[in-house]
Amino acid sequence: MATITKTEPVVRRMGTWAAAHAVDDFYQGLVPAAVPYFVLERNYGYAAAGGLTLAATLGSALPQPLIGLAVDRFRLPRLAAGGVLLAGAGFALAGPAGPYPLVLALLLLSGLGTAMFHPAAGKAARDAAGDSVTAMSVFAAGGTVGFFLAPVLAVPVLAAWGLGGTVAFLPPAVLAAFVLVRNARRASGGRASAAGGRDRWGPFATLTAITVVRSALFSAVATFIGLYWIGHLHASPALAGAALACFLGGGVAGTIAGGRLADRVGPVRTIQVGAALAVPMLAGLRLAPGPYAPLAFAVLTGLAVNVPFAVLVRLGQDYLPGRPGTAAGMTLGLGVSVGGLATPLFGLVADAHGTPLVFALLCAVPLAALALGLLLPRTG
Repeated sequence: MATITKTEPVVRRMGTWAAAHAVDDFYQGLVPAAVPYFVLERNYGYAAAGGLTLAATLGSALPQPLIGLAVDRFRLPRLAAGGVLLAGAGFALAGPAGPYPLVLALLLLSGLGTAMFHPAAGKAARDAAGDSVTAMSVFAAGGTVGFFLAPVLAVPVLAAWGLGGTVAFLPPAVLAAFVLVRNARRASGGRASAAGGRDRWGPFATLTAITVVRSALFSAVATFIGLYWIGHLHASPALAGAALACFLGGGVAGTIAGGRLADRVGPVRTIQVGAALAVPMLAGLRLAPGPYAPLAFAVLTGLAVNVPFAVLVRLGQDYLPGRPGTAAGMTLGLGVSVGGLATPLFGLVADAHGTPLVFALLCAVPLAALALGLLLPRTG
């Protein structure tokens, strides 16, 4: 009971950062949700449509290590606020924009905004979380919730208003930026935590590799699960959407569960458990008959894949105690974005052999994360 009482106030303090993380990653999720509307309204080809997602991905991935270094070196209390505002403004203006190069540039800026947010917010969230991995998981779960809500809200708005409706998604970014700036002013007199200890780059590199593997798995399942339901299970588009919702909803629960488990058994063991659990859950998703029974495995797959999510962020900062912004930029931002670049490889497999083979291959991907997890040293 003493642990719960001690943890609960910390979890409540994470509310602002979790909400801001939800808003920031909401814009990451909006880009793939809006791509079909660019194809329909602007007659973009598939290559041009893929370029839009790639622009947002590269914008969020490539700058994060440098931004993380800047966060660790300088006091940048308003960087997270500026990042979420840029993420929202870039996406909101991309819809009404006319020429393809301008749309591409705006989505690149939107991705840059998310890159600015993650290292700064990850460092501040770690300060607020203290020693509680559960509290850190609340922050990480915020991003999962935002990504989950993006297609849910984008489809009705864009279906009703077309690409001009992207401007309707600007207010959350403005509100989040206002709240973060106000909090930065209030905390300007406070002290920044300075963790001691030696930076261990070897274990951190292993951890980053696990992050990329987990991200590649998450991105591939999220991309192809609906197509699997429609093409292989012969389900309706509505049921295919439900399968994606089950996977993403399970991911939210898995992020929180992973934090609680890490507080009990340690972060390294939690990463190993998540990777091990993902294998049978993916196998069940692939082998369960009919369009309804696999829905339960979609939930369980999302849960297992996301069990290590917050733990990876926290453990990265433990391995680099002197560089929490850099660690957050790599594990929370760069690793997540770069992992998504592997999805086109699975797309080639799907084009040639169908989505069932994709999910059969995905059953083996967590084994790579498990093998790498066995190499991680414990902290403490």
